[in-house]
Amino acid sequence: MSFSNDIKNELLRLPVNDDSEKVALLAGLARMDGRILIGTQRKISLQLNSENAAVARLAFSWLKELFHVEADVTIQRMNRLKKNVLYVVNVPSQTRMPVLLNSLGMVDRDGLLFRPEIAEDLISSDSLRRAYLRGIFLGGGSMTDPLRSYHLEIVTQSEEFAGQLIDLIKNYNIYPRMSTRKENVIVYLKESEQISDFLALLGAFDALMALENTRIQKNVRNQVNRLVNCETANLNKSIDAAQRQIQSIHLIKETVGLQSLTDSLRQAAEARLNHPEESLKDLGQLLDPPVGKSGMNHRMRRLEEIAEQIQADAADTPISENKG
Repeated sequence: MSFSNDIKNELLRLPVNDDSEKVALLAGLARMDGRILIGTQRKISLQLNSENAAVARLAFSWLKELFHVEADVTIQRMNRLKKNVLYVVNVPSQTRMPVLLNSLGMVDRDGLLFRPEIAEDLISSDSLRRAYLRGIFLGGGSMTDPLRSYHLEIVTQSEEFAGQLIDLIKNYNIYPRMSTRKENVIVYLKESEQISDFLALLGAFDALMALENTRIQKNVRNQVNRLVNCETANLNKSIDAAQRQIQSIHLIKETVGLQSLTDSLRQAAEARLNHPEESLKDLGQLLDPPVGKSGMNHRMRRLEEIAEQIQADAADTPISENKG
């Protein structure tokens, strides 16, 4: 089951005891998944389509409970390869249809179908706004599994409605963005904190906890990776430094000899040649008397300077010509 379906199933389990909240949720769902059909003799019917069986059951149950309308549910197979199933709630033309459409905010006072704005009476209080947004998400929302990425979106067909939806959500200090995809207008969130706030707004606290747990796991994993990368980088730097030191000591040994060095430098050079893998700190502890890391670092730098001077002197020495 997808993360989106987990959220939707959680929202469907939330208790709703107030009829006005049920109407607001149904209105949001109808706005996203509803279709007004006009048949012969201008008979108007309503159709709600959902790929989630539980969403269809809730719509069917509340339509009958709240509006006392006749309705039925049919199942359509959308794609034989993917085996997607569409659940269709049909509300045929009947005397209570105008009341239903007006209550769901799908017509205006003049009877014009699919009014572009959100009806004020559907979002006149905080509880109604939250219920309406739950219906919106149930109808057109989805969320990527946070293990993959942080992305929550709502797919709409109207830029005007998408703008109103964004304004509605902004009341809660959540700031979605808008984009287009083919013929759809997408309202989306990509910041994990904003997604968490939106899930809390909907009441999807189980999904919120799952998201937060994933965020913690990702943060810990990222911190571990950063530490490992840092340790690896430091190790590589230490290995590179040790190789330079060994090359410098070999050059001194093969040219002027280690006996030309002071006792402290000769002791440090021999320790490095005998223990090429040791860190400066550990290497210093092998000397007699022991030397700290900074002391060993100073001696190694001095050995490299001597090797550089030997190379510079060799470069300045002219090559004698053989006139024999």
